[in-house]
Amino acid sequence: MKLFQKISAAALLIGAVLAVGAQAQSAPKKLRVGVSMQLSAVTEAKMAEAKANGITCIETGFGGMVKKSREFIGTEEELMQKARQAKATADKAGIEFWSVHMPYGETIDLSLANEQDRKEVVAMHMKFLKLCEILKPKIILFHPSWFLGLDERDVRKAQFVKSVKELNKAVKKVHATMVIENMLGPYLRLGNNTGKRERPLFRTVEEAVEMMGRVPKDVYSAIDLNHIANPEKLILAMGSRLKTLHVADGDGIEERHFFPCSGQGKNDWMAILAALDKVGYKGPFMFESAYPSFKDVRECYDSLYAKYAAQKASQ
Repeated sequence: MKLFQKISAAALLIGAVLAVGAQAQSAPKKLRVGVSMQLSAVTEAKMAEAKANGITCIETGFGGMVKKSREFIGTEEELMQKARQAKATADKAGIEFWSVHMPYGETIDLSLANEQDRKEVVAMHMKFLKLCEILKPKIILFHPSWFLGLDERDVRKAQFVKSVKELNKAVKKVHATMVIENMLGPYLRLGNNTGKRERPLFRTVEEAVEMMGRVPKDVYSAIDLNHIANPEKLILAMGSRLKTLHVADGDGIEERHFFPCSGQGKNDWMAILAALDKVGYKGPFMFESAYPSFKDVRECYDSLYAKYAAQKASQ
């Protein structure tokens, strides 16, 4: 009888240990928190404040540094000096340049149908990669296209794929990973399908899946949570190819970039966090939205995480 009691007690103890272990394994991984900001905003004061509030990484972009003619605004050396200064400032605060958002626009579109124009756009991006060499980001993010003319989507897709293959080689040389961002587009055409232009490439889950199947396998996905209704569906579709996020709330119809904890958008944050958990996303929760303060950013993520962790634990 005593032997039976000892065995039963040991079994209960083992069971309790296994239960605790299973619960620990099921706990969602907490992500790093980052914010998107212009290069000129990377100052000692802002970096110190960000670090003090648990912001460990940032995304910057090169918008406003290039003309429609695809020429730099300012000299190459001036831009490189700005990059050096920003890198030194971030390093001093212990903040990582996680990602760089490459410039985009009508005349600097990677999918331009005219081959000479497309080659010039690629050459322009190659020049900007020199700035990336200084900042040393893990991720370099590209838009797939600007708005398209009517009935030219197939041509533009083929041009985009050519550009990606050329740029991916250069991105790897600066020891970074190339990612493509999904674009907004509940309707094919602007103006609820009445306009004379089509929405950019990567406008739906189906098109994103198609296009990711046409680019090299070492090119990955960036998902803007404000660019599509039910972004959790795109997260699940991209799976392990998802490398980075743009975190903002929206309605999937127009550009909103609402602060996620403002209550203004329609995103289901529990479904989004569950999808990120399921695909094993390891990148940062990178805010690309208006936000009251760095403290609010940190508290917003922490509150969403806590709610999801509690929800998962109760299942």
